[in-house]
Amino acid sequence: MSDKSQKKKENFRYAVAKSVPVFFGYIFLGIAFGILMAKAGYGPLWTLGASLFIYAGSMQFVLVSFLAAGAPLGLVALTTLFINGRHIFYGLSFVDRFKKMGKYYPYMVFSLTDETYSVLCSCPEEKVEQEPRILFWISALDQSYWAAGSLIGALAGGLLPFDFQGIEFSMTALFLVIFLDQWKGSNGHSPAIAGLAVSAFFLVLLGPNRFLLPALLVIAAVMCIGYIREERKRS
Repeated sequence: MSDKSQKKKENFRYAVAKSVPVFFGYIFLGIAFGILMAKAGYGPLWTLGASLFIYAGSMQFVLVSFLAAGAPLGLVALTTLFINGRHIFYGLSFVDRFKKMGKYYPYMVFSLTDETYSVLCSCPEEKVEQEPRILFWISALDQSYWAAGSLIGALAGGLLPFDFQGIEFSMTALFLVIFLDQWKGSNGHSPAIAGLAVSAFFLVLLGPNRFLLPALLVIAAVMCIGYIREERKRS
């Protein structure tokens, strides 16, 4: 086996290891989504298609009720913007890196979910610089977990004797694990503390259903100000 092939396998194994936390969240949430689709009267192909071509996480759960109610496209589009508008901010920090990935660029933009973003941010800079495709493998693996889970749920339908109430907490647990991992691996904790403080403030002020987008706007502004100050100090 050539050194190049060996290196490629090592990098792929690294991507698999990094995506394991997402696997445990996505596979079960995907199953829950598949079951909901089956109960709404949609077959496995519709469910798999939604996970492959829409791939919007929480928006897919909302989509089930929209499909059942025959909601107009305008309402679906507006709701998607409010629920997934935060992805705009996620993408800003990866624009330059994704552009350098050539043919992978469109897929990287499409597949940037909350959990994938968290994992990509935790990848060491030097590792990604040596092999940018690690980011692609992580993104593709994450989507495959979601798609596989949704297909399992769609095929099993209502046959599984499990109560999925509260399963969405697995995503909260996943974020907490990733956050703690990044905290332990980082020397400076100012961004994390700022994010927690701003999020807590808007959560109390606006409530759990409205706090996310304003909090992200303020966090983005704080990060930009911090970045500008750091650049001025260096110059």
